[in-house]
Amino acid sequence: MDSNAAQRRLKAINGHLITSVDSSSHQLRHNPTAGEFVSGQGYSVVLPEKLQTGKWNVFRSARSPLKLVDRFPDHPDIGTLHDNFVHAVDTFRDYKYLGTRIRVDGTVGEYKWMTYGEAGTARTAIGSGLLYHGIPKGACVGLYFINRPEWLIVDHACSAYSYISVPLYDTLGPDAVRYIVNHASVQAIFCVPQTLNSILSFLSEIPTVRLIVVVGGIDDQMPSLPSSTGVKVVTYSKLLSQGRSSLQPFCPPKPDDVATICYTSGTTGTPKGAVLTHGNLISSVAGASLCTKFYPSDVYISYLPLAHIYERANQVMTVYSGTACGFYQGDNLKLMDDVAALRPTIFCSVPRLYNRIYAGIINAVKTSGGLKERLFNAAYNAKKKAILNGKNPSPMWDRLVFNKIREKLGGRVRFMASGASPLSPDVMEFLKICFGALVLEGYGMTETSCVISSLDESDNLLGHVGSPNPACEIKLEDVPEMSYTSEDQPYPRGEICVRGPIVFHGYYKDEVQTKEVVDEDGWLHTGDIGLWLPGGRLKIIDRKKNIFKLAQGEYIAPEKIENVYAKCKFVAQCFVYGDSLNSSLVAVVSVDPDVLKAWAASEGIKYENLEQLCNDPRARAAVLADMDALGREAQLRGFEFVKAVTLVLEPFTMENGLLTPTFKIKRPQAKQYFAQVISDMYAQLSTSDPSPAL
Repeated sequence: MDSNAAQRRLKAINGHLITSVDSSSHQLRHNPTAGEFVSGQGYSVVLPEKLQTGKWNVFRSARSPLKLVDRFPDHPDIGTLHDNFVHAVDTFRDYKYLGTRIRVDGTVGEYKWMTYGEAGTARTAIGSGLLYHGIPKGACVGLYFINRPEWLIVDHACSAYSYISVPLYDTLGPDAVRYIVNHASVQAIFCVPQTLNSILSFLSEIPTVRLIVVVGGIDDQMPSLPSSTGVKVVTYSKLLSQGRSSLQPFCPPKPDDVATICYTSGTTGTPKGAVLTHGNLISSVAGASLCTKFYPSDVYISYLPLAHIYERANQVMTVYSGTACGFYQGDNLKLMDDVAALRPTIFCSVPRLYNRIYAGIINAVKTSGGLKERLFNAAYNAKKKAILNGKNPSPMWDRLVFNKIREKLGGRVRFMASGASPLSPDVMEFLKICFGALVLEGYGMTETSCVISSLDESDNLLGHVGSPNPACEIKLEDVPEMSYTSEDQPYPRGEICVRGPIVFHGYYKDEVQTKEVVDEDGWLHTGDIGLWLPGGRLKIIDRKKNIFKLAQGEYIAPEKIENVYAKCKFVAQCFVYGDSLNSSLVAVVSVDPDVLKAWAASEGIKYENLEQLCNDPRARAAVLADMDALGREAQLRGFEFVKAVTLVLEPFTMENGLLTPTFKIKRPQAKQYFAQVISDMYAQLSTSDPSPAL
């Protein structure tokens, strides 16, 4: 080697060394290379899609620019959900893991806990019990009940013995459950006494099922089915004891093996089964763990549906971190009681609940009278100013005002996450200030094993969904029919496409729909429209499917408008509707009855029942006026304002077919459900205002 080449090599090596103060030792330091192919953008880095010819349009997390994360950096040996739980049982054996308030007799008390070690023992017994009943490796196992400790134990058993877990939403209704059981050829179903009768009613139509396990069932109350059915019904406790009596060694899966088939209800059509591998889920959570840390000292409350990927991914994170997980009673109306008893440090939720918390506190402040309202506003503004200036706010404001608000979530919450739909920047700022917690918003979907992007905790800019999960890369693809392109000024816009180890392996038994969303280069097309803000932050601005045109040719993104109106004190839920035959928007509002009653009392309005009050033109006018004020505040364009409103008492729920399990409105169903009132509103508008909306 010539001396010049040797010198160059020594210089390159020295670039990675940092000399200590006494010059007697050296330590390696980070010195990013391959800079030719990476351009920094703050929270993200940009790469060319194809090294030689591609445009610089692929964004990755600045935390891992040169390699997409697919394992936990501290534990690269964890490649499956089984490895993850084995690591937790070995490391956190005597730590609290699963907590519940519900006693065997059905009464409610303080939280009682099962340790990681105890859950590990139960997992082995349940898996062995399934083998005892002849359920073969690779079989699909259905879970047909809401969040409780047994759900996770069964899921861990599936991972340890190479079964595929198939969540059956308790709210999907019998038709969808029957469809999924048949579509996935489910062989064993875990249910509760309430869902057992539903299964038995269509047992003859689900021929692949061989075993039904009733969680919380009593042995002598189990129905004995004729042997001709080939189906056994046993209680969960019986299966535990059968498994304990014939313990079997684990049958560990590989990272590429299927862990779960998550059926997404979607806003239209029959459920689609997203096939997720162990590697998918570990990659997703490992990437998220670079940005968000849970600890063994943390307490997490589980109430978001475990059948939904958001809660499922959170559970993978709690296991990795040795975090305690307490379950709600199963009744959303009692959730705040459970929160007060558990006093969680981590609270993950959806905008719908955060909007209610926001509206409730704002309403309480406004009705508390002059001095308290002035004190709250002074505290809020002082704390906001300090946070924006990067300073620590005075603890006086917490003592005087915010500690009382913090108590609403138990007083210990340090981390709050929001997902499933966009959170208004105002509400996010409000949560940060009032609860004094780290508040982060994420964006994800079932098909990407949860998180696609999330906010960085050091970022004070609101109104976006952050930078890519270090386990994936993102690009925006032009949508010329909607005039979104990468050349748009001031920011590039287009359909959000995702690639990396978090992308699912397709829809089960549905190659056609899989090819519609995943292209030949491995990019998953999300259907969401985004733009890149400075700093490599992703902002979602539209939806490819839900957009519609008004008669005058203006495009409307209804979710954006609904998120504005969600902050109206009268509004529990809101469905905004428009079409190309009409020039203005109308809305159906599911009202908050307490706020409506308080308003009627303050106005001296008499009514016989709430239905009558909802139909009172004065009530409609008051709600519309409040919505208009919020619309002006949010700078909605003229044609984005709702011109007529119908008030209803019935909430939009999964039971009445108006919501998906992730609380998104099913638009085609809502249009059909409210067809008459929509027609009435347009008829009323045409008589009262014949001129088109501007």
